[in-house]
Amino acid sequence: MGFETIRFEVADGIATLTLDRPAVRNGLNPAMRREIRAAVADAPAHARVLVLTGAGKSFCSGQDLDPAQITDDLDLAATLRDEYEPMLRAIYDCPIPTIAAVNGAAAGAGANLALACDVVIAARSAVFLQAFARIGLIPDAGGTFWLPRQVGFARAMGAALFAEPVGADDAVAWGMIWQAVPDEELAATVAARAGQLARGPAVAYRLIKQALRESLGNGLGEQLALEAALQGKAGRTRDFREGVAAFIEKRPARYEGR
Repeated sequence: MGFETIRFEVADGIATLTLDRPAVRNGLNPAMRREIRAAVADAPAHARVLVLTGAGKSFCSGQDLDPAQITDDLDLAATLRDEYEPMLRAIYDCPIPTIAAVNGAAAGAGANLALACDVVIAARSAVFLQAFARIGLIPDAGGTFWLPRQVGFARAMGAALFAEPVGADDAVAWGMIWQAVPDEELAATVAARAGQLARGPAVAYRLIKQALRESLGNGLGEQLALEAALQGKAGRTRDFREGVAAFIEKRPARYEGR
């Protein structure tokens, strides 16, 4: 599959999707949104984990703004509905684990693109910026969904209203992302984490994602019932039997993903 705005590579069970418009800090245009969606949808057929990162010094600057398009006919609602929502749903619904490797600034929709992934690992120099209010807009691309759930209402409101950058270490402390590492260690850390997931129990990972995602809208009774149903599925996998055998035999497990 050929792409113009991204790179998509698969090796050792790891698919790497690189936003590849460094001249505009990997700004999102219609072609990139389509290509991200297509690559994410294709990844589970070839890999057991997906890494999303950016080329150059930025992760993603958000919407690639063209002043010539700012007219009375501009329909941002249609853009979000027809282009952003399918892209974000592809990431959110992806059955394999997704890791955002944030190598630099993640601003506006770019920040929320990263937060759509299951795990975010960032270089210490990276920042997360809900820049929307700076140009008279509200956080979109899922920002009003992710932020309150990840950092709490007060911090989400402050981040949205003041539109100030949040450094990687603060993002960890806030619960926005999983890990911040020295810039020079980002690639190796992400490779190790992705490799760990690629060798892990793929069915369990898919069920973990389902259980945690559905918990956001469930009451206790619903969630306990869901846990029981999903654990029943996990308990019938070959990976579960292998995991138990490896634990008893004190050896690394050799998971097959079934």
